[in-house]
Amino acid sequence: MKDLLNKISVPISGLMLGLAEAGNLVSSQEVALKTIFGAISALILALILIKIASNPRAFKGDLDNPAVAGVASTFPMGIIVLSTYVNSFFPAAAYAMWIAGILMQFAIVILFTWKFIFNFNINKVFPCYFVVYVGIAVGSIVAPIFNAEDVGMVLFWFGFISYLILLPVMLYRVFVVKSFPEPAIPTLTIFAAPSSICLAGYLSSFNVINMNLFWVLVISAVIMFFAVLLYMPKMLKLKFYPSYSAFAFPLVISAIAMQYANSFLANMNIEIPLLQYVGYFEELLAVLFVVYVLVHYANFLFGDYKKTS
Repeated sequence: MKDLLNKISVPISGLMLGLAEAGNLVSSQEVALKTIFGAISALILALILIKIASNPRAFKGDLDNPAVAGVASTFPMGIIVLSTYVNSFFPAAAYAMWIAGILMQFAIVILFTWKFIFNFNINKVFPCYFVVYVGIAVGSIVAPIFNAEDVGMVLFWFGFISYLILLPVMLYRVFVVKSFPEPAIPTLTIFAAPSSICLAGYLSSFNVINMNLFWVLVISAVIMFFAVLLYMPKMLKLKFYPSYSAFAFPLVISAIAMQYANSFLANMNIEIPLLQYVGYFEELLAVLFVVYVLVHYANFLFGDYKKTS
């Protein structure tokens, strides 16, 4: 158990989040698969909590690295998403998880801003900055479950405005400054997430939809998804790093956002077959990549046991 906990680090929370959201993605077709994904996500959450309790210094040290500290936001985001699983059995506990996740996310925003934005260095800017500031909009996706659409609207606007501010900075960092350390390269997948988080949050928490904003988010989400996909073969050639977890959630939330967009259009009696096919493709790819990351993480965490057995 000690060896296992030693391998648990902040980035694994990205896999926790990806698994939880993947369960929601497939819930309408495969209830059993949702249960499996949710159970593994909850197990990872338990391992993270045990690691924090047993060795808080290790996690505190991780937060000194901006590339890792940014990924820490996937921990409260994962708690927010897991609250949707708990809600069916313990609504009060689920609501408490949702609130706790949002408060933790804002705490990370404040800490991250203090440590890295006030001491800004373009060479220390990574796509995980999106997770810190735009990730809070995940709360707006879940908000309707707790009849808290007003809170969801606030979370959406915070995430969306953050995205508008961060996007040009991130593009400059990636295409002009470059020089990405190899372990951080998988985090480039995060570019697929912000537009999709905002799109899903917008359609979840708002009753009146501005079609111009809707299409801006849809087009942006599709462009970012396929841009990441074009770069994926190069990223998959890398050896395993804990940052592999970045392959999970961005692809899953892209598929969920496309599900929401197609459902919204269907309710308006608008059918766009191409967008539907894109949605099906994203769903299949998302599930495959979640399983891919899970297998690689399992090998990383338990590979030594296989060698000694």
